[in-house]
Amino acid sequence: MIGRSLLHKAALTGVLDDCFCDIESIDVFNNFKIFPLMQKLIDRDFFRYYRVNLKRPCPFWPDDSHCAIKDCQVEPCPESKIPVGIKSGNYNKYSQAANTIRDIKECEQAHELGAINSTLSNQSKEAFEDWAHHDDAQDHFCGLDDETSPDAEYVDLRLNPERYTGYKGPSAWRVWNSIYEENCFKPRSVYRPLNPLAPSRGEGFYKWLEGLCLEKRVFYRLISGLHSSINIHLCAENLLDEGWGKPIWGPNVHEFRRRFGSAETKGEGTRWLKNLYFLYLIELRALSKVAPYFERAFINLYTGNSQEDSITKELLLLIFNETKAFPMHFDESSMFAGHKMEAKRLKEEFRLHFKNISRIMDCVGCSKCRLWGTLQTQGLGTALKILFSEKEIKNLPENSPSKGFQLTRQEIVALLNAFGRLSTSIKELHNFRTLLKDQR
Repeated sequence: MIGRSLLHKAALTGVLDDCFCDIESIDVFNNFKIFPLMQKLIDRDFFRYYRVNLKRPCPFWPDDSHCAIKDCQVEPCPESKIPVGIKSGNYNKYSQAANTIRDIKECEQAHELGAINSTLSNQSKEAFEDWAHHDDAQDHFCGLDDETSPDAEYVDLRLNPERYTGYKGPSAWRVWNSIYEENCFKPRSVYRPLNPLAPSRGEGFYKWLEGLCLEKRVFYRLISGLHSSINIHLCAENLLDEGWGKPIWGPNVHEFRRRFGSAETKGEGTRWLKNLYFLYLIELRALSKVAPYFERAFINLYTGNSQEDSITKELLLLIFNETKAFPMHFDESSMFAGHKMEAKRLKEEFRLHFKNISRIMDCVGCSKCRLWGTLQTQGLGTALKILFSEKEIKNLPENSPSKGFQLTRQEIVALLNAFGRLSTSIKELHNFRTLLKDQR
């Protein structure tokens, strides 16, 4: 039976490739410890509101694929609904206003330091001034959004949940095809069908991965894991019934089988799901690594409501403590560890490929899909930036911002919400296992 072969314990189980962690340990850790905490965290005001420009044109092909379905639309948040500390917190190192002491003083008076509170020393102010000049030295893996653009708007993520919108077909396939064909180090001689769910030709598409070096293999697995995670969200929040003006959303087992079933994917579904677990480990590792950045007393997730801010910071530190206690982290030191010049060239190639993928998100024709694709891509890009900034994070000054490593509010919101999405995917995977078992 399809239900028996799909996600059967023998199929999706055991140790993951390229690391020393097993799926069962991640399931228990995520579903019982991290998932409940993450749901509380991303519901806090600081993490609910994400500022994004959804009007940028596609830089790679004519932008002719806009989705007209009502569920594709994103409802921007009125300025009056944004917490005062977030609304005034547009001040960050990428704004043009960051170049003068006068602007910094104005920002402090209006509590405009975004992710950081306003009790800063003169030394800290000087560090803020230097931010803009330090950008080029940072390991950015995503194109940085211009939050000051007139087209950028605040979106309440809770009111615009990620779910199935009806956006599919050649337009959606073209986006993923461009990602896999041109940005995942795939040999041109290997054929990938435009629709990966269609019958494939010849050998399995993924045989070529076995010959790749660790870094390129990791890159592919991150993108595949992100793709799997997004597909799980669409299956878990599927339109089950239009109802009488009140649509019903919930898990669609048939859609899940279609995307991940052994028969439907010629056995590749399990591999894709394992890549989800691999991506989870990478982002989990980044959270454990970045904890010292947030543990400093002067870092305040600022909304303008001191009680709200205190609860949010306490919850975030609790999550960091859990991530640090996880015993089977991915060892990123094994990457880019060879000959110095070759490692540097490979790392830059890795970074530019990922940056290109973040730009492809501007080609997604469904606004809601673009919102969540952009957020999750930026979250992963922030995680990679963290993993490759270990030395800078170790040398963070205790009582002032660092010139060597900074995170904008947008990066922080993307990082935690993206991990929240992965945590949800693994929890939903458990739910689909149960539903499939019940069907049998």
